[in-house]
Amino acid sequence: MALAPHHDGSPLYVSNPAPALGDTVQVRVRIPQALGPVAFVKTRSNPDHEPVYTDASLIHSEDGWDWYQAPVVVENPVHGYRFFFGWADGGYGYLNASGYSTGELLDLEDFKLLAYPEPPLWAKSTVMYQIFPDRFARSSAADERELPIWAEPAAWTDEPINIGPSTPRQFYGGDLLGIEQKLDHLVGLGVTMIYLTPIFPAHSNHRYDALSFAEVDPLLGGDDALISLVQAAHARGLNVIGDLTSNHSGDAHEWFTSSHLQPGAPESEFYYWLDAEQKSYVSWLGVPSLPKFNWKSAELRRRFIEGPDSIVAKWLGEPYNFDGWRIDVANMTGRYLDEDLNAEVRQVIRQTMIDVNPETILLGESTNDASSDFQGDAWHGAMTYANFTRPLWGWLSKRVEKSWFFGIPTTTIPSYTGREFHEAHIRFSAGFPWRTRLHNMNALDTHDTARFRTSARDGAVAVAFGMSVTLPGIPVVFAGDEFGLVGDDGEHSRSPLPWSSLDEDGLARETVELYSQLIALRREHVALNQGGIRWLHVDDDVLVYVRETAEESVLLLAARADVDLELDLPVGDSLYGSVTTERLDATTRFTATGPAFAAWLIPSPQLPAF
Repeated sequence: MALAPHHDGSPLYVSNPAPALGDTVQVRVRIPQALGPVAFVKTRSNPDHEPVYTDASLIHSEDGWDWYQAPVVVENPVHGYRFFFGWADGGYGYLNASGYSTGELLDLEDFKLLAYPEPPLWAKSTVMYQIFPDRFARSSAADERELPIWAEPAAWTDEPINIGPSTPRQFYGGDLLGIEQKLDHLVGLGVTMIYLTPIFPAHSNHRYDALSFAEVDPLLGGDDALISLVQAAHARGLNVIGDLTSNHSGDAHEWFTSSHLQPGAPESEFYYWLDAEQKSYVSWLGVPSLPKFNWKSAELRRRFIEGPDSIVAKWLGEPYNFDGWRIDVANMTGRYLDEDLNAEVRQVIRQTMIDVNPETILLGESTNDASSDFQGDAWHGAMTYANFTRPLWGWLSKRVEKSWFFGIPTTTIPSYTGREFHEAHIRFSAGFPWRTRLHNMNALDTHDTARFRTSARDGAVAVAFGMSVTLPGIPVVFAGDEFGLVGDDGEHSRSPLPWSSLDEDGLARETVELYSQLIALRREHVALNQGGIRWLHVDDDVLVYVRETAEESVLLLAARADVDLELDLPVGDSLYGSVTTERLDATTRFTATGPAFAAWLIPSPQLPAF
């Protein structure tokens, strides 16, 4: 890659990542001396959508880089800024989150300072483990529970039914006590946050069609089982977050049954009715079992999201003590025809959470280009696929026929080069504030997708998960990934976990060890949790980047093929992997048989303090 100026929102470059309105923040940019003499460096902010410039001063020079610093006054809750360069030869250039350009750039992709309340401090270093409760672990108590009429019981070793009417009805009976009994596995793996998909009673195994938000499903053990699970998790240093459907309820929900065919009922205003009799209604993607909420209703807000007596508040407080929420279909919430109440709804949810416990996290599902909704006013991070998951699949998957690919109507998994992965990753990340990027979910797969291993190139799982734990964002393990499970689509991937496979040598034990080592790498190095990122080399098969702080910097190499590469930088201790390094006169040579993933310590810039 050609040398270019660099800046990001990390502590190496920004003096205060959580300013208040009116605060002055010092921002720094590094410029390669090889670009030639500098005539001037300025920041260009855009308060109230009117550009303002401030001068930057040279503060440090080191190893072929000049560092400039400028003050920026935060004048809006989302304060965008970029750098503007004048070169001694008469040329000009710009730098924002999309990269360096000699032409003007989009304001939407400027670097951003946020004056909103910041996320909980623990979230920067968290590693998420997603659990689909029906399929994780089943306690003996489940044998005593009477099954509802909708459930079709399955043996734990049965294959998931991924097509047909039995798909949402197939019932394995995993429960919350089963999860509690396996917490030591999660501690040993190294994860720090459990994300539970819905735990409320419903008429399906996935429980996204809730019939109440006021109690835990008795099939999972009820309220007491949740209290016990969260207490046990907290005692082991694990956070636990729940899953809410803010876009819809189930058609058996008490609010819906109270108003369906009953004009004038208090809950009638909770939904969108299409006729005077309240027979027909708007639903999620036309699925009749999932009627859509109408957030114009003040009473719906009071019951569900606003204030200490709401559903949102209830499960965050005593005695349940959830550590946050993942919001299902966050992108569609509050949006219907000419109405868009999404911002109001998410801001009310977050304010309620702050009032109950400000040390909680709020994540929102938005499966495609998510940046416009994720500017720091509510959601801390996105469960999205455009900036990491889909490009990674394109780079590290075999080119095979596939009937499923993230809802995209294609017959094969798209094939990306490393350059195309990098381009897509930068393009879909640029619109996010840095603070949001640190809390976006870096998922290889989830309960809604096929499993990555199913179509991965041989040896690519280590590369993929290595990137999940080392790129900015929250690493995600969907329960079963660490066992080496496969699945052809989102339904098929919801396999019961084969716990007995850990008792014998084989893929499960090998994969658990791989995941444990890579999670430990993430947790042991501050640079991988909050450091900045610079890309040093990008080609079709090999990507090299550095995560850096003033305390330490970690060099990462990810390759899908053999490696033979020279870079102009020294490397220190090896932290992970078996890539061979050889110091030549002015460069370091990296060689390996691919696929390969590796990490090393390298020197950090020695800058003056802010």
